[in-house]
Amino acid sequence: MSRTFEQYEAKFKALADRKRLQIMYELTQRGKVCVCDLAEVMDMAQSKLSYHLKILLDANLIQKETDGTWNYYQLNETQINHLLSEELCCVFRSSNTCC
Repeated sequence: MSRTFEQYEAKFKALADRKRLQIMYELTQRGKVCVCDLAEVMDMAQSKLSYHLKILLDANLIQKETDGTWNYYQLNETQINHLLSEELCCVFRSSNTCC
């Protein structure tokens, strides 16, 4: 259970930042996005954006695909759906009626 708590802690820490939420929103709207285009949309230096993307990647909330020298990012919809579903709630329910 400790590992599960660590994973959720990383996810919620990643979500607890306005810039990262904005990044995730842009990925939701645009699908797979090149880091160069995302930097422009976010009006953020690529180094600062990379910092936030790393946190989201480490939390497994986004996915990265490399094509040549460019990195493309998209939401990890499976992980997002887990956070928006009853999965986390099941950790705190006393009955075994879910999941």
